[in-house]
Amino acid sequence: MTAYDEEWRRDKEEFVAHRDEPGYPPRDFDHSPLARQFAEFSRRLLTAGTAADALAHVATAAAEILPGADLVSLTLRSRDGHLHTPVETDPLGTELDVLQDRYQEGPCFDAARQPGPAYCYSADLATDPAWPRFGPEAAKLGFRSALSTALVVEGRPPQMTGALNVFASEPGRLGGELDRDRALLLATHASLAVSATEAVRLAELRETQLRNAIDSRDIIGQAKGILMHRRGIDADEAFDLLRRTSQDLNIKLGELARTITERHADL
Repeated sequence: MTAYDEEWRRDKEEFVAHRDEPGYPPRDFDHSPLARQFAEFSRRLLTAGTAADALAHVATAAAEILPGADLVSLTLRSRDGHLHTPVETDPLGTELDVLQDRYQEGPCFDAARQPGPAYCYSADLATDPAWPRFGPEAAKLGFRSALSTALVVEGRPPQMTGALNVFASEPGRLGGELDRDRALLLATHASLAVSATEAVRLAELRETQLRNAIDSRDIIGQAKGILMHRRGIDADEAFDLLRRTSQDLNIKLGELARTITERHADL
């Protein structure tokens, strides 16, 4: 457990122990990491105009609050059983959902089904027998650990279930009790955002997903073309080079691709 995790745990225990006392929390409580981050998260949610905006804030908060997170996405499952990825912190989030839709298995797929488990966790996707087809494919994309937490969405139309998904590049990450607690809190906020936002429509979320996917794929395609020309490699090799470099430098794939396209003359 890191020092940050230990401080987070103490904050939670302190709050639970004294929450019913008059005058609690004390004035200096807002200086704790937990209170500070969730206060900022709540402020962002209050400014959200649509469900897509609210879900984007949830994904951003998850990436900040869960130390092991390398990719965060929110998956919604429509009544026809298909997965949609309106929000992701990396374009590979959509690729992971496409694979789960194709194989009909995976942590997001399981957590987002109704009825389904409260959460799904894998310490090593490459060897997990629960998802023999999806797991190795996810590992090829650079993700070894996964934690998916179910969203609790109202049953009124549009009837959707969903999951908050967190992926890590290293095996054995995201499996601690603190990670599950944090993911549950964030998934609850996401559930409320989807249920309470009157403007939510699956078409709106699909449009957001499509727009983001097109923008990301366009930039990544340009970056691949530059690398193919400069290195004399094919498209698959160019994408693999982008993915490895993204992981090595701890830079999102989309951001790396944008840097290459905007500054290719300097490279």
